Amino acid sequence: MADAVKSGKHPHNALSAIFVRSVKEPGKYNDGNGLFLKVDATGAKRWVQRIVIRGKRTEMGLGSADLVGLAEARETARQNRKLARSGGDPLQAKREAEAILTFEEAAREVHRLHLPSWKNKKHAAQFISTLETYAFPRIGRLKVSDVTTADVLAVLQPIWLEKAETARRVRQRIGTVMKWAVAKGWRQDNPAQNIGQALPKHDRTPTHRKSLPYTQVADFLAALHESQAGETTKLALEFLILTAARSGEVRQAVWSEIDLEVGEWKIPAKRMKAKREHRVPLSGRAVELLQAAKALSDGSDLVFPGTRYGKPLSDMTLSKLTKALGFDVDVHGFRTSFKTWAQERTNTPREVSEAALAHTIQNKAEAAYARSDLFEKRRRLMEGWGAFTRPSSAATGVLVRLA
Repeated sequence: MADAVKSGKHPHNALSAIFVRSVKEPGKYNDGNGLFLKVDATGAKRWVQRIVIRGKRTEMGLGSADLVGLAEARETARQNRKLARSGGDPLQAKREAEAILTFEEAAREVHRLHLPSWKNKKHAAQFISTLETYAFPRIGRLKVSDVTTADVLAVLQPIWLEKAETARRVRQRIGTVMKWAVAKGWRQDNPAQNIGQALPKHDRTPTHRKSLPYTQVADFLAALHESQAGETTKLALEFLILTAARSGEVRQAVWSEIDLEVGEWKIPAKRMKAKREHRVPLSGRAVELLQAAKALSDGSDLVFPGTRYGKPLSDMTLSKLTKALGFDVDVHGFRTSFKTWAQERTNTPREVSEAALAHTIQNKAEAAYARSDLFEKRRRLMEGWGAFTRPSSAATGVLVRLA
């Protein structure tokens, strides 16, 4: 057998799987059509193909015989010949295939590329941590070009119902990695895109952040004042309630944004959800809170600094304090308390309270003509809210007329 495959000038499928497994004598064994089994003196065996690419004779390796079987080596050699005869370059195609990243490598590269654009460091960290937990153990080592819908399904099925929100985010993040792979030319499809039919439906009943009835906000503030929490944390939480602002807007506020004399807080566009500068009229009580915060300043520009110099309070600090006071509500829910109060206890127009919450006008035609930020009307509204929420107020049922 060995002599035959060594001496044959034009053999065809001369080797057998048994011979490939058993041969030990060093040499080059011809299977035909340019395919050879090369056995080294060490006993290592590898496939080599002699091929003409664009008029130039060359040899290219097809892998170890321990990993690539005879049938696979023949099929690869056949595909290479077919590509070369049509004017293609199998060597270049091989190099490109070897350059394709694994799913884990691709995911980490996508995370690195997106990192500068993420405002929220927590979300940036969650992007990669959820993939590390749920995706990498199953598909991390696969070439990103080889990941199938079945692979994605194997990642999602165990958590789809048990951890519905996490599963949706994992699916979205896998899809983001696959879209990048498509853009790189490494695949033609996104296997995370059309997988919904293979998974059970989630209960889509919307869940809203827990809010406090507006009639109880004054009681909440009374409990806040009597608590043993840190003064800066107490000031920040009350200021958040009085301005109906978002947690991040308050916690990252800096003194350069605030004019105490005018009673105005300008939040820059980069920190706003709608990416537009937002002016907040400060009620008399809000100004008092800021003056108290000024006296507690750590020397940094932060209005409400955390325990570490130059670092703001964490969102968890405010949430924990709210729960510690015995109120099962979300910090963000105080915006709902304000909105409901404005609807039920004032005669202010809807667009004024919406502007106070920095909500975007959804109707494009209406938004095109709405050039005013209704600042002075919002100032009267926020003064009314500040008076209503004072712990000492009677909080009567009388309609507050702001016009």
